[in-house]
Amino acid sequence: MKLKDISETFKADLQDPEFVQMYLEEALQDGLSNFLLALRYVVQANQGMSAISQETDLGRESLYKTLAETGNPHFATIDKILKSLGLRLSIVTEPATQAPSA
Repeated sequence: MKLKDISETFKADLQDPEFVQMYLEEALQDGLSNFLLALRYVVQANQGMSAISQETDLGRESLYKTLAETGNPHFATIDKILKSLGLRLSIVTEPATQAPSA
């Protein structure tokens, strides 16, 4: 049996805005390379790379490079991609960690 790509397996989930929000937040907490890969899956499951590249005025090849694990995108590029998906970045305070009691 051929294994499906993760984006095929979770395509319906990757089209659900609430799931996408949690998925991308978790991916970002795991590091930039994980976030870029997760964002790529979200783009592919929704409008697709060609449509997003046209909407954001980014070349399709440039978009693929941007959303690669080794991508090093500008903040403005990520902002354009997120906006085209109906998303935006936000900043929240990190929950304070309590020191263990003695």
